[in-house]
Amino acid sequence: MTKQLVFTLVNPQNGNLAFKLFEFEDGRYFDHIQRNNYYSLIWFTHGNGKVKADFSEYDFDANSLFAFSPYQPFMLSGNNTTKGVALQFHPDFFCIHKHQNEVACNGVLFNTIYNPPFLSVDEVSASIFRIIMEQMKTEMQNPALAQYELLISYLKIFLITASRLKTEQEPNALKAIADLKEPFILQNLKEAIEKDFKTKHTASDYAKSLNISTKALAKITKAHFNKTLTDLISERIIIEAKRELYLTNKAVKEIAYELGYQDEYYFSRFFKTNANISPQVYRDTVGFGRGVESKYQKHV
Repeated sequence: MTKQLVFTLVNPQNGNLAFKLFEFEDGRYFDHIQRNNYYSLIWFTHGNGKVKADFSEYDFDANSLFAFSPYQPFMLSGNNTTKGVALQFHPDFFCIHKHQNEVACNGVLFNTIYNPPFLSVDEVSASIFRIIMEQMKTEMQNPALAQYELLISYLKIFLITASRLKTEQEPNALKAIADLKEPFILQNLKEAIEKDFKTKHTASDYAKSLNISTKALAKITKAHFNKTLTDLISERIIIEAKRELYLTNKAVKEIAYELGYQDEYYFSRFFKTNANISPQVYRDTVGFGRGVESKYQKHV
C-alpha cells in the first residue's frame, strides 16, 4: 500500500487552499521562486542546501525550520539527500494577526524581513513536531465533528513551540512581541496595506477602506509607529520593489507596472527618494547575478 504523502483541506466557499500538510523527498520542490497566498512552514529533516529570501542568501543544514508569510518570495534548493515536511495554511483558516495574543508568532516566525527566516530544531522540539503532525494526518484522513477547530489547536501548538524556540535562539525576536497593545485598527491597517499596496498608494485610500477619517488614522499611526501613513505605504512598496530587483530579472518598467506605476521614470524617482539609490544601481550592487537567476526565470 502506497504511503500517503499529501493531506489537503480546501475552502468549500472559494476552492482555495485552507490547510495542507505534505512530505517531500528531494530538494527540487521549492527550487524556483515561490510566492504563495498562504503561510508556509517548511521543515528540512534531512540534507542541506541554500535559501534565497527577501534580501539575503543563507546556507542551511538538516533540522532547519523555515517560516514564510503570504506573498513573501523565496527559493530553497537542497541536495539529493534532502527530505522534509511542510505545513501550509491560508489566513482565512488561521489568521496570526487576530490570534497574536495566543500564539505570538507574528514578528517572530513571520514578517521578519531583516532576520533569518529559519531556526534550528532541537530533538525535543522535533519530537513535539512529529507528534503534532501525526495527529494532523490522522484527523485529515478521518474527519469528524469540529475538524477545523482541532486542526487549528494542533497548529497553535506547533506555532507556539516554534516561536519559543526562535526566541531562545534569537533573543532580539522578543522585541517584536513586547508590545501587544497595538490598536486593532492598526492590525487591520497593516493587513490592508499588505493586501492592497500594489493598487492603493495614498493615505486616504486606506482610511476609506477602514471606515475612519484620514486625519484620525494618521494620528494613530504617528503615535504608535512614529511614522506617517504615507511612510508605511511607501516602505511596503519599496520592500516589494527590492524583492523583485533582488530575486528576478524583470525590467524596472515591468516591476513599476506591477506595483501600480504606469510611469517608469516616476517610479524610479519614487524608489530613489525612499531608498537613496536608483532601482538599477540597487540591482547591480545588491541583486543576484542575472546569469544565476536566469535558470529560475522560467518558473516564475
